[in-house]
Amino acid sequence: MKKGKMFYKTFIPILLLGVALAVSFGIYTYVQLVRSVIDSVAEEKQNSITQTKNNLEQKIRTIEYAFNTYSTTSSFGEVVDKPITERDFLAYREVNTQLNYIATMGLEGAEYTLISLNRDWRISNGKLSHLGAEEKDKLYTDYIDNREKGLFWIKTESGIRFVNTLPAFSRNKEAIALSDLSLGTLDRTIRTEDGARIFILNKQGDLMYDTQSGEPDMGQGEQARLAEAAAGGEHAAGMLDWKPGGAAKSQLIYSRSAYNNWTYFTVLDQQEIAGALQTTRFGLIAMELALILLITVVAYVIAGRFTKPILQITGSLPPHGSLSGKNEIDWILSSINRLLSEKQSLETLMEAEQPQLETQFVLNLFRSRISAGELDHQLKRLGYEGGVDRQYVTMLVQLDNVGKRETPDRDVLLLAVNKIAEELIPARSRMLPVILNDDTQATILMFDGADEGEIRRGMLEYAKQVVRAVKEYVKLSVSVGISSPYPKLLKSREACEMGKQALHQRLNLGKESIIFYADIASVVPGPVLLHYPAELESKLFDAIRLGDEEKVSAALYPLLAEFMKKSRNSMNLEVMLIRLVNNLIQLEQLLGIEVLLTADNHALYHRLLSIRNPEEVERILVEQVIFPMVRSMEKKTNEQFRCLSETIAGIVRDEYDRELSLDQIGERLHYNPNYLSSIFKKEFGTTFSDYLMSYRLDMAKKWLTETDQTVKEIAERLQYQNPQNFIRSFRKKEQVTPGVYRKLRQNM
Repeated sequence: MKKGKMFYKTFIPILLLGVALAVSFGIYTYVQLVRSVIDSVAEEKQNSITQTKNNLEQKIRTIEYAFNTYSTTSSFGEVVDKPITERDFLAYREVNTQLNYIATMGLEGAEYTLISLNRDWRISNGKLSHLGAEEKDKLYTDYIDNREKGLFWIKTESGIRFVNTLPAFSRNKEAIALSDLSLGTLDRTIRTEDGARIFILNKQGDLMYDTQSGEPDMGQGEQARLAEAAAGGEHAAGMLDWKPGGAAKSQLIYSRSAYNNWTYFTVLDQQEIAGALQTTRFGLIAMELALILLITVVAYVIAGRFTKPILQITGSLPPHGSLSGKNEIDWILSSINRLLSEKQSLETLMEAEQPQLETQFVLNLFRSRISAGELDHQLKRLGYEGGVDRQYVTMLVQLDNVGKRETPDRDVLLLAVNKIAEELIPARSRMLPVILNDDTQATILMFDGADEGEIRRGMLEYAKQVVRAVKEYVKLSVSVGISSPYPKLLKSREACEMGKQALHQRLNLGKESIIFYADIASVVPGPVLLHYPAELESKLFDAIRLGDEEKVSAALYPLLAEFMKKSRNSMNLEVMLIRLVNNLIQLEQLLGIEVLLTADNHALYHRLLSIRNPEEVERILVEQVIFPMVRSMEKKTNEQFRCLSETIAGIVRDEYDRELSLDQIGERLHYNPNYLSSIFKKEFGTTFSDYLMSYRLDMAKKWLTETDQTVKEIAERLQYQNPQNFIRSFRKKEQVTPGVYRKLRQNM
């Protein structure tokens, strides 16, 4: 199958990126491997040099211990103070035997010498010789004078010499013990199987031993630097960089002796590391090649799968001659641009037809020609977004008359009314206004998150604006019918019928009426109340909530008088009474009382509507409706007051000996402290503070009579900060002080 340009634009970058990652991974792996091999070889070298140090140090310690032990024996003192000659065979044999014993414990091939400074003789390798004065002075100069320690090592031409001036713990030296370790002896002890170079530096940086003297030599400065670097480290072992005599830079593995501060060095051989890496290097290269091959296959598969949908898209697009030389993406983009241009042209045509489409959509809502499944799609297409708490209201505007105009002008007048509604009501608060029939215009209004009161006020304001504008500009009078709020647009047909029923009532109300269906829903047909005394009704309801009959009477009679005053006929009064009873039922539901909330409460409506005597209507409302509600509310309120007051009194009885206030109790019971104070005083006839003080003083009298507590203890227990305040309060109530009260009670 032929591959397009997009395939190679995808395959090559993936391949290059994969190869780069593989090479980077290989380099990183190799670096880590080199470090691991170096660490492994260095650790092996470290163990080897440490083992060498321990072996040599053990032998040296043995020699030192043997000479020190020998110096503490009584035979040593006798021997070094005895002038041994060739005839003193026993003394000579004893010294020689001791030296042979030390030789068996020390290094093989070492030479041991004992020199008596008191008697000027020397025994070395089984030979006895005498010291001359000059030779004796030289021994003092080299080994005793100006020496802080009596035990030390020096380098000789043939190896190294251990010097131990005896006795070890005395300033008066009587003898010198020497142990000469030849280079051959050291080689046998220190050399390793791999022949690695090992050299030893003392604390001052002097070269004590080197297994390969043919290697590049070190100067005194380089020796001192190495000794100082090893001694200055935090650890007794480690690694140092070294560049001997112009040779390539390498590393030294060292181990420092805590016994004599010698530092043992061995060289980290780079050739040994290279040999260890050779096999691994070939394996790593093979792995890299296999990985690159795998990446090539993966890149090929990814590029093929990525470009497959693109090839399918290009195959489904119509051919276009001007795009043949472009790659697939350019071809797709150009084709999309052509499709977008065509889509924009269609949208322009649809936008021109948008008002007609929206008008038809609203008419279909009023005619119930839209299903629930189509509604959301239609709303989105027309640009409407539904809110969670959105409510809808249908407003119908109907011409009262056409004046002196001809009947054919009715359509023009309705168009003018429709345009006025469209301009006065904000677009965000409505759908497109439409002409419903020959004399009616309809608008669906939208309210988000508003309650019924806000919706009613908003609708009334819109309706007034439309009525005024039509009268001012068109010189016509119109009436407005407003439906009840409804949450779903699919109920627009029922809302339209509500508006029509509301408009039917303008026959009784006259021109330019604004009629809410909610106001006439219970008394259709009949006149509609447009000026209901809501403020007087609110005062009445507040008095009912308080359960105060006097305030209820003061608010009820002005309300009924307003009913009579605004009622031009009995039907208006009936509408007012029905609305009042409906509102009273809603108030009962809120207050949780049951006077009108009965199964036969509809009988009350029939009685009120059938009575034509205003005084009888007033009597029924007062005696059978409102006052029973007041008494029920008063009883409920009194029970609530009594319960709260008893709760407060119980808290006082339980917590009288703690800090207590109405603010604390109010916070605990979730009531205002002033409210609690008023109901407590109403129930108990005294204030909370007086009740608390009285109860505490009663408890004080009990403790004064039944316990041995002092007056101060009782005062503190009853939360009196000052005992004098307690005494003053007690005397004010009982006419005597606490002490006198206790004496009087004890004498009774």
